[in-house]
Amino acid sequence: MPRHQRKTVDPVLSAAAMLRRIGFMLLLTALPVFAMVSRRAVVLLMPIAVSLIIIASLIDGRQRAFALVNRRFAASPPVLATLVLAIWITMSLIWTPYPDPAISRAVSLLATAALGLAGYYALPDRTRSANLYLLPIGVAAAAVTGALAALAMSRGAVPGIAPVALERGMALAVLATWPAAAWMHSRGRDAQALVVAASVGLMTLLAPTWLPLIAFVAGALVWPLAASYPRAMTAILATAVAVLIISAPLFAFIATPLGPGMTGGSINALAIWREIILNDPLRIITGYGLEAAQRSRMAGDLPWNAPNSLLFEIWYELGIVGAVAIAIALAGAVRAAARRQPVLIPGGLACFTCAFTFAASGIASTQMWWMTGLIVIALAFVAVTRGQFRTSRPRMVFPRSPAGDDTVG
Repeated sequence: MPRHQRKTVDPVLSAAAMLRRIGFMLLLTALPVFAMVSRRAVVLLMPIAVSLIIIASLIDGRQRAFALVNRRFAASPPVLATLVLAIWITMSLIWTPYPDPAISRAVSLLATAALGLAGYYALPDRTRSANLYLLPIGVAAAAVTGALAALAMSRGAVPGIAPVALERGMALAVLATWPAAAWMHSRGRDAQALVVAASVGLMTLLAPTWLPLIAFVAGALVWPLAASYPRAMTAILATAVAVLIISAPLFAFIATPLGPGMTGGSINALAIWREIILNDPLRIITGYGLEAAQRSRMAGDLPWNAPNSLLFEIWYELGIVGAVAIAIALAGAVRAAARRQPVLIPGGLACFTCAFTFAASGIASTQMWWMTGLIVIALAFVAVTRGQFRTSRPRMVFPRSPAGDDTVG
């Protein structure tokens, strides 16, 4: 009888697969856990993980071809708006009052974005399920770690963990919940997805502030609505985000009749924003330049009770040009994500809602840990999207006996 030849294992391909697996483990499992206890875990682990994935793709050549980027995509409004935003940020370095930290921040942002883009093309066109199941494992482990750390901090048992680090880790875990739940939902594991989401929800109840819980509830409300009405929710979110960003300064003038002396931090903050606009109206066009909001607070040029949200920082630093560019880019990103796999639309819209809630509610949206975390979540969604393929096993065909040959010899 002929012997079947054994397939030889290519050590080069095995090494590439191992590097890719380690990269996914660092990116999807280790990073959410260590972010709970370390303020720099996201910034340190993300470049290492993405670099391993890039090296693996260079070895086995399974990355997405750069030629797949067609002219229609490159000329789409979100891409053009992002390009205009990058150019405007670079130009704002000319008139920013803090050029040295602004240049450092701009270089860091561009380098992180370039690394994220390289990671996008380094991800294989078909992501293995074994690599993607690391994501819900990491989210569940992060939820347990965050809950235990919060309980220990409340009793003074872990003095080495800063509350700000724990809040950052919880914010990242809340964002990572939705790609993890979307992946398990696409595999028909709705019960496991619910368990992972519930564990994160319980963790947010122990958060140092209410912000992780508010963002999680917002995403949890959007999920069923997006599952039932995907087109309507996509249009609503895209329009709402664009309108909120572009019309944000109007809230400062709408709140003026209420009086700046009223109790409540939000009213006072909006009154301060109104005074900033009236004192220098031309700055609403150009902005004060990159890094101006945070550095002005530290220098005392900007009151500490000024608005601390993405909406204020966009207008204060980049003016109307940056605000319009960001609004077009985000609205286009929402619509583009909804045109992907239908089963992933609820998770994508829920995650976007959480991220915008965090940024608009006062989280440090321009700091590197936040920008790096958003890139990690985006890469996780890309990997989940490229894992939506089905392989069919070949059917076993039995040979038929010749016609008329039904006698038993």
